[in-house]
Amino acid sequence: MSTKHGASTTGRAAPARKVAAEVLAAARDDDAYANLLLPARIAQAKLSPGDAALATELTYGTLRMQGRYDRIIRLAANRETSAIDPVVLDVLRLGVHQLVATRIPPHAAVGDTVALAPRRATGFVNGVLRTVARSTPEEWDARVTGELTGDARLAAEYSHPEWVIDALRRSLDADGRVDELEELLAADNVAPAVSLVALPGLVSVAEVGEPGGISPTGIQAVGGDPASVPAVAAGTARVQDEGSQLAALILSRARAIVPGERWLDMCAGPGGKAALLAAEALIGGAELVANELVPVRAKLVRRALAVFNPAPRVVEGDATRFATSDPGGFDRILLDAPCTGLGALRRRPEARWRKQPADIPGLVALQTRLLDAAVAALAPGGLLAYVTCSPHPDETRAAVARVLKRHSELSAVDTRAVAADIATSELGPGVGPAVQLWPHRHGTDAMFVQLLSKVDA
Repeated sequence: MSTKHGASTTGRAAPARKVAAEVLAAARDDDAYANLLLPARIAQAKLSPGDAALATELTYGTLRMQGRYDRIIRLAANRETSAIDPVVLDVLRLGVHQLVATRIPPHAAVGDTVALAPRRATGFVNGVLRTVARSTPEEWDARVTGELTGDARLAAEYSHPEWVIDALRRSLDADGRVDELEELLAADNVAPAVSLVALPGLVSVAEVGEPGGISPTGIQAVGGDPASVPAVAAGTARVQDEGSQLAALILSRARAIVPGERWLDMCAGPGGKAALLAAEALIGGAELVANELVPVRAKLVRRALAVFNPAPRVVEGDATRFATSDPGGFDRILLDAPCTGLGALRRRPEARWRKQPADIPGLVALQTRLLDAAVAALAPGGLLAYVTCSPHPDETRAAVARVLKRHSELSAVDTRAVAADIATSELGPGVGPAVQLWPHRHGTDAMFVQLLSKVDA
């Protein structure tokens, strides 16, 4: 059956609900990312394809709309969600999602969800969910929004924290798109289409499937498990957002590659952009070094680069060390900086609840240190791509303005012009030299890309 968000679900599959509840608990207690944990839990539980689809819909749908569902639960339970045991609250959220956002029969949504609750709470969960089931989703929408206006209404309707809404509005305004806020919020709540990347020199787009929407290396993924695609199984194609692909290609294709160039991916984990850069470097005769701070993520980078022979060198450690260990040593540097991740809320919906405004200053300070190190490690005449998977103004345009002010040897490259020559579809209007991609406009994560060049001494 079709849900409100287009996924296919049925009223069965208690194992799928159990997997979803486990992932919600891990996201809450262990800061786990659902997109990384869910596939592993599905495999461990040996779910059928139908049950796997249901577990995916329940997990992501519940996380995306958690704010809205908590408002419904408060009204139906007549108590604050902070007073409800977290395990019980997870179960209630799963049940509410089934009742107001899917076509699962109410008796199945209530009965199978109550079975997940601790025995002491089954009566409470049953009562709350039956209360929810007595009203239509439209009636709950009206009660949730009530007399709310402005950002409070948007937060209730689109299930985003108000501070995130304010940040997105400011970023849209800076890009000349402020009237598109509700389109963006709505897009954040729709599961993204799966896209693949064809690694240049290893496989062509035509050999794998139909071309994607914006990246010349992008491929439209067909339904089913991407791992069943022969090129994916061989490692010559990968699952990768087209915005992420374009960010890497902007650096590699900004100008012709001179054989012998040295490239650096400063924060390479988990390795998607590094693999695309490695393919481009191999074709052009350049050498890539991929750095990652976290050993577990460095292992993922090595796995991502294992298809190349020889594989690029992967090193571990704090990327700021390149300022002193290899000053001026790299002709092109990708700094895909740690950030709030507000540009990937479609695929990492828990980030909207996990991040807080108090996190911004620390992230900005880290981005500043990494940018300064990248400038020091960049060779005269070299190119630096500053990339974030966040459109937050403090992490994007303001960060670029600050680094340009600190380093007179840097200049901003017209990155929009570079991207326009690479992209396979129109980027549309924007403000300034940076590229800001949008889920509602481009069908990608909200990637920010700014190329910077260093004066050739």
